[in-house]
Amino acid sequence: MDSSYITPFIKSVQNVFETMLQLKVDIGEPALKRSGDPSYDVSGIIGMSGDLEGSIVLSFPIATAERVVSLFVGTDMAHSHADFPDAVGELVNMVSGGAKAQFAGKHVSITCPSVVIGNDHAIHGAKDVICIHLPCTSDCGQFAVEVSIKQSCLKPAAPGSAAVGAKNA
Repeated sequence: MDSSYITPFIKSVQNVFETMLQLKVDIGEPALKRSGDPSYDVSGIIGMSGDLEGSIVLSFPIATAERVVSLFVGTDMAHSHADFPDAVGELVNMVSGGAKAQFAGKHVSITCPSVVIGNDHAIHGAKDVICIHLPCTSDCGQFAVEVSIKQSCLKPAAPGSAAVGAKNA
C-alpha cells in the first residue's frame, strides 16, 4: 500500500473528532494487521471504489464507543439503543468522506456504512490488500482506524466508448 494513502485518514479522524466532539485524538505507530485478527467490539465499515478500492474500519471497545457516541449525539447512549449503530455509521462516514476529499485528482466513491457490534469480531478484507492499523487514543479511550486500500486495477473506458448493453435498438 502506498503510504500516502494513510495520511488523509490520520488528518480526517483528528479533524472529525476535534470538530464534532471537541476531542483530541493522538495517533500511535501504524502497524500491519493480519486479516482475521479481531477488531474491537464496535466497528463501522465503509467500502471504497473507483481509482482506489478497499475498506475503512473505525473500531472501538464498547465503553469507548458509548462515550464517543454520547458526545456525538449530545446525550447518553448505550450500545443497545436503536440509534447507536446509525451514530457509529455516521462517524465512519465523516472520517472516510474527509479522507476521500484529500485524494486530489482521484475518482473515489464510498459506500453506505455497515456497523458490526460483537466482542472480538473479525473483519476480513480482500486477500490482496494489506490492512494498516492506526491505534488512536482520546480522553474517551482507545480505538483504531483500519485502512485497507489499493490502487484500482481496472482501466478506465476509452473516451467515447459505449458501455456494454447501453446502445439503443
